[in-house]
Amino acid sequence: MIRNIIAVITGYAVFAVSSVLLFQVTGQPPHQDAPLQFKIITFFYGLFFSVAAGYVVQLIATQTKLTLNYILTALMFLLAATSVVFSKGSSHWTQLFAMFIFAPASIIGGNFKLRRSKIDR
Repeated sequence: MIRNIIAVITGYAVFAVSSVLLFQVTGQPPHQDAPLQFKIITFFYGLFFSVAAGYVVQLIATQTKLTLNYILTALMFLLAATSVVFSKGSSHWTQLFAMFIFAPASIIGGNFKLRRSKIDR
């Protein structure tokens, strides 16, 4: 049980830390409008780290189902939605990406890990 909780927290950390780093390194405020090129880069960057987060959940987890990935997805969605409510920025594109693209993509990472595990057997 503890290991599964750690799996979800670690998976979320992979996503959240990578996101914070992107905006810190580029200097782009996350809750303000950005050029289209930056949004495209953010899309692919976030997609990669969301899939990686889902993969990490399954690496750590003690179960072979996607349940924890669904929990991670819900956590990512809820925290992004909460951020929409409390952010002081004028644009919510980052939160919308997180809610509708990045959160569901974490399931793909978990699924990829589970399928790879079956092949390795």
